[in-house]
Amino acid sequence: MKVAIIAANGGAFDAYKVFNIATAAAAADGEVEIFFTFEGLNLIHKEAHKQLPMPEGTEHFKEGFEKANVPSIPELIEMAQDLGVKFVACQMTMDVMGLSKEDFVDGIEVGGAATFLNYAKDADISLTF
Repeated sequence: MKVAIIAANGGAFDAYKVFNIATAAAAADGEVEIFFTFEGLNLIHKEAHKQLPMPEGTEHFKEGFEKANVPSIPELIEMAQDLGVKFVACQMTMDVMGLSKEDFVDGIEVGGAATFLNYAKDADISLTF
């Protein structure tokens, strides 16, 4: 199974959705690539991914995540990379925001929309979060 994911939003719920699907697919021997663009770059930014905002009024979920032993976002990033999930940061968005590859977690690639489209064109599953 080949899975293509676009991560375009940068909150904690978005991160849980993206990394939960990505790790589940990779654990099932799927080939997974995530294209991080616009606010989605926060999910892999060295500092921002450690303090992603919860949607207003849902702060109580933080305790629920801890009680349910849900891995933290940094742990999910590590799990995804260990399972072979490919992380691609959008070059155009990085340029617009004045960011470089060094601003992100180790192990990412940088590419444009064409790079992602080339991967996604024959994906079995395509998702956007």
